[in-house]
Amino acid sequence: MTKKVVIAGSASLQEKVLYWKKFWENQGYCVTDYPAPINKENFLEEYPKVHTDFFKNITEADILFVMNEDKNGIAGYLGAESFAEMCFGVAQNLIHKKNLEVILLQEPSERVQSYEEIVLWLKLGWIKLHNKNIA
Repeated sequence: MTKKVVIAGSASLQEKVLYWKKFWENQGYCVTDYPAPINKENFLEEYPKVHTDFFKNITEADILFVMNEDKNGIAGYLGAESFAEMCFGVAQNLIHKKNLEVILLQEPSERVQSYEEIVLWLKLGWIKLHNKNIA
């Protein structure tokens, strides 16, 4: 059975999103969701469904890969929405005893708002860092 991966991260980094989508697919995983731009003209109408579907796909995934690429001059940038998605994945494991692997691309800069929680979660083993040689 093919493992399912959901990629979380900034939709504004489409080149990186497509790189990581291909990375996982090349290793035999099925990428079931990833950040995609939402049409600005219909944003308020489309966003609720896109967001709901994204969280639903996280509940059905084997791996949540948090693509915290460098952005806005911040190493390992992680925005509020990606952090919320990561929290949701961690909560699935803690509350529902899921076996979702939550993998963070890289350790974030101390400038990232959620830095201290991420460091704690790494220490607790709730999330892990990506190793490009092992997926």
